Amino acid sequence: MKKNMILLFMAIGLMSQLPAYADDEFYEDDGAFLDYAIEDSAPMDITTAPVTMNDDAVGASVSTFDIAGIMLGMGFDDVYGQFVRGHALYTPRAHNSIIYTINPDWKYNLDYECRGQGVFVPSELEKCINGLARRRGLLYASELHLERTHTGETITVYFTSNATDNVVWRVMYNNDVDEMEGDAEKFENQRQKKILSFWQNVLDKYGAPNSGSDKWITTVNSYDPMMTAYYGALDLVDAGRNASDQAKNINDSRTNFKSKPYAF
Repeated sequence: MKKNMILLFMAIGLMSQLPAYADDEFYEDDGAFLDYAIEDSAPMDITTAPVTMNDDAVGASVSTFDIAGIMLGMGFDDVYGQFVRGHALYTPRAHNSIIYTINPDWKYNLDYECRGQGVFVPSELEKCINGLARRRGLLYASELHLERTHTGETITVYFTSNATDNVVWRVMYNNDVDEMEGDAEKFENQRQKKILSFWQNVLDKYGAPNSGSDKWITTVNSYDPMMTAYYGALDLVDAGRNASDQAKNINDSRTNFKSKPYAF
């Protein structure tokens, strides 16, 4: 009896020493989050190079453009729901269709906080950071990957953080028109016809580019909504929305950094 009581007190003592994140659902399921991937956010390969309008052209309403029904500014739940219900043309890819991430500045804050709780083992530190981020709404869906396997089409949708309502700021579409089975004349002929058909469909949907031969721009400010067409690809982007989201996270993370309570 005495031995059992000692073991009970030891167990209670160990439980009281668990880090603050340990009572979170994230920790209990060993770091899994809806079976989707959690990755560090990577720098986006967007350009903010100056843009000009063609002669006699006017601004395009790029903010109303859509790719397969996805528009800039749509919320994550609206976009995801559109492709998991009904008979959508695209479906989420089989594995890791959603990528979750934490803004780097917030991740540095949480790393400091977890280390302050005495968590140093890399695997436990990652659980601590992800658990706290989830509880505080800092872990957000940053990418959604969709596909139509029988046509070779894919769409990647990028979202801002929860600080700016987790909305679409970029949509990247790709297809296989530029791919060839070989170098023979017949394959080149087929490739050119596929490209011509794609471009004709693009022009039918969006009208002629108003900047160069491949861009639709809202204004000459490259931070305003813009779309660029490539061979078999479209890139619909709102660089200004992404920049505003990044700036808000940087400022908020600085304000909420849990520094030691220095007194002097």
